[in-house]
Amino acid sequence: MSLQFRDTLSGETRTFTPLDPKQIGVYSCGPTIYGPAHIGNFRSFLFADTLVRWLRASGRTVRWVVNLTDIDDKIIRAAAAEDVEIRALTDRWEAVFRADMAALRMTTPDEMPRATEHIPEQIALVQQLLDRGHAYRTEDGSIFFKISSWPAYGKLARLDPEAMRVGERVEADEYSKDDVRDFVLWKAAKPGEPSWDGPLGPGRPGWHLECSAMSMRYLGESFDLHTGGIDLVFPHHEDEIAQSEAATGKPFVGTWMHCAHLHVSGDKMSKSLGNISRVSDLLAGGAEPRALRLALISAHYRTSLNYNDDSLTAAASAIARIDAFVAALSTRSAITTGDSEADQRATTLAETSWSRFAAAMDDDLAVPEALAALFDLVRDGNRLLDANCSGAGAQALFTVLEKINAVLAVLPDRAVLPAGAEALLAERIAARAAKDWARSDALRDELASLGVLIDDSRDGQRWRLAGPQG
Repeated sequence: MSLQFRDTLSGETRTFTPLDPKQIGVYSCGPTIYGPAHIGNFRSFLFADTLVRWLRASGRTVRWVVNLTDIDDKIIRAAAAEDVEIRALTDRWEAVFRADMAALRMTTPDEMPRATEHIPEQIALVQQLLDRGHAYRTEDGSIFFKISSWPAYGKLARLDPEAMRVGERVEADEYSKDDVRDFVLWKAAKPGEPSWDGPLGPGRPGWHLECSAMSMRYLGESFDLHTGGIDLVFPHHEDEIAQSEAATGKPFVGTWMHCAHLHVSGDKMSKSLGNISRVSDLLAGGAEPRALRLALISAHYRTSLNYNDDSLTAAASAIARIDAFVAALSTRSAITTGDSEADQRATTLAETSWSRFAAAMDDDLAVPEALAALFDLVRDGNRLLDANCSGAGAQALFTVLEKINAVLAVLPDRAVLPAGAEALLAERIAARAAKDWARSDALRDELASLGVLIDDSRDGQRWRLAGPQG
């Protein structure tokens, strides 16, 4: 199957053909850094991370841009409420966001531009719109986009052109999604608010403007993929399309991909409902970071994900299965002899598992089916270990696990065994196979003295290093 994605704009699932085969441009709407992002936000960010990881794992070169909104009405209010400078507030919450990203094993984007560091690009975009007749000034010096000048407005959100209310103005960054009104591009300076001077007059950019200006700055006037939460379709992404295409006369984005909401007890997770869970709070409460990541990526990105305590418990159990399999493979890797038929079956299993995984990911990032391929690999791989495949067979299985992990990022960090421990682990496997229980117990004690603890399970011999594991 060729790589295909569901495009929100066309409503079709289409074969993905990049504008430039040498490099795919991906832009993802990032956080507004006035407080901690919650796991509902991170569901959208991890979806984009999985997309980028899959593109790269399948041999493509990607340039990924994630913006940081560091000026808007919410930020101004939050800074005023805390009586701190806006930069101090946004620096603090950017650091928290980056720490949460690292904890959840998110790939670091190639660019993470801040809106306030790209004011010239935003001013230039507004000037283009003024020059083309798609924007107008008001008496106070603000500049608005003229929706009536752009007949294609509403195509992403499938708005009824006959029902649109145009000609009215909205200046706030937050407004009703039931209204379609001329939106602000440049806000005239107000007392107590930050502003920038320039050819547009003193003021600051509107929220929608930054994403158009920064995406085009780093990816060009037209680029391949734009991601975000489903709540951003209107008005944010609708406004992005209008202002970008009206300014350049070119198609803005090839494929729009939107992630469905994360729900808690049937309600969308949001600050306004007060049902948010933050990454740092969950981790401080004992959540395993890889389990949280798995819980957030486990459903198809276009399907609402209902999150509760059981979700994390189930994900932690799945991570434990993976860890046990990795430990068993690691132990078996030192064995040079085994059943040749089991080795051949291991090679075949590795190949078919990757084919299933790749086919699922090529099908609009069908992560549930990809996970099914992974856990079938774990189940059938354990059976081959029981059938006495050698280190060569175990290595074939581990190699495909690492390929899958480049996309899902859920394998444990590889622990370094103390000197001599690998040989003792191999000897213990042989002792247990020979039913030499006394020797097996002695080797267990010897390994423990080296800081390697043994657990015998139905999946075979497992080991872990003594002490807390990260």
